[in-house]
Amino acid sequence: MPSIKAVLRKTKLANDRFPIALRVTKNRRSKFFKTPYSVLETEWNSNTGEFNKRNQNYIQNNRLLNKYKERAYKIITDLEIENEFYTLEDFEKVFRINKNPINQNIFNFGDKVVADMKACGRMGNGRAYYDTLNSLKRFQRNRHLTFKEINCGYLDRYETHLRSRGGSDGGIGVRMRAIRALFNMAIKHEYIPESLYPFKVYKISKLKAKRFKSALSLEEINIIANLDLDEHPHLIHYRNYFLFSFYTRGMNFADMVHLTWDNIIDDRIFYTRSKTKVNFQVKTIKPVKEILEFYQDYPSDTKYIFPILLKENLTLKQIENRKHKIMGHYNNALKEIALLASIEKKVTTYVARHSFATCLKHKGISTDIISESLGHQNIVITQTYLKSFSNFVIDDATEVLL
Repeated sequence: MPSIKAVLRKTKLANDRFPIALRVTKNRRSKFFKTPYSVLETEWNSNTGEFNKRNQNYIQNNRLLNKYKERAYKIITDLEIENEFYTLEDFEKVFRINKNPINQNIFNFGDKVVADMKACGRMGNGRAYYDTLNSLKRFQRNRHLTFKEINCGYLDRYETHLRSRGGSDGGIGVRMRAIRALFNMAIKHEYIPESLYPFKVYKISKLKAKRFKSALSLEEINIIANLDLDEHPHLIHYRNYFLFSFYTRGMNFADMVHLTWDNIIDDRIFYTRSKTKVNFQVKTIKPVKEILEFYQDYPSDTKYIFPILLKENLTLKQIENRKHKIMGHYNNALKEIALLASIEKKVTTYVARHSFATCLKHKGISTDIISESLGHQNIVITQTYLKSFSNFVIDDATEVLL
């Protein structure tokens, strides 16, 4: 029978405490398994492998630590029944991966996912998971939530909670897809069994956003372009961003933020779309050239075309925070611009992209060409963009009956 003992690891933490691990020894080989506990060296009895009386909660902590030992012994017993020649690696898979309560807690697991995403520069995705986890914490009211507890009934209750707070199908779908992705990652890494997956019963497809995708006509785009903003100088940059996006085939704000003068070669803009990693080259037609000329004369100490990132060599977190802040200002400014232009439609940053696609369709450009120009991976996405245009065509066709 292997021996199991709780021991202090030698690496001291920043708070002068030492992490506690379970040491499992079999056939003179040892492996260490992390526990959630750490302790000051003076509060630990190295002979018995327990918290001593100097630890404020030593009785409770020893009970909890004993539960880890009991679970380890149970795994060993089960393994010996199944296969007397099992290895420490067999024990490790069951203890660390399949039955580790740390990884079975969706908040602990989610925090690791968010940290990994931020470390590799996927700040937008990291923020989406972070927001979903915070939303779940508000619903749960504590951090004790295992994957096992999230079944179809739990998701139904969570959906009701989100609706009570004004959540739409689209917003709720974002939350549910993030939770589903966490389940898929946990299953892939064998932290939880596939049998816990609740999305075979709970269908996210029912949460298709029914919101009408707003798009401006070319006439409305021209009204915005010709607005006199002399009395509203704070709106000039945001109008430029909107028109630039429209005339550059719906370039996303995230890509405009990072656009530099080096991206422009021989009257074309070369860039890689951050969302899909697709390479684009866009011709600088007259409205785009006029906006670029405006910023050529605009005072700036950076390589960037637009005065959004005001410094170079910012950290990924600083860039994400700046983009998030300016995006809020941008959308508020577009509300003001729409009001000045007497446009009743809701105008947001993404409306420029929808408007570009719809205006091309109105001019008779085929859907497959529009799909190519937007960089969509399949034409179905483009058809979703153009659905509102199709409705108008049907309305016009129906008029012939009158």
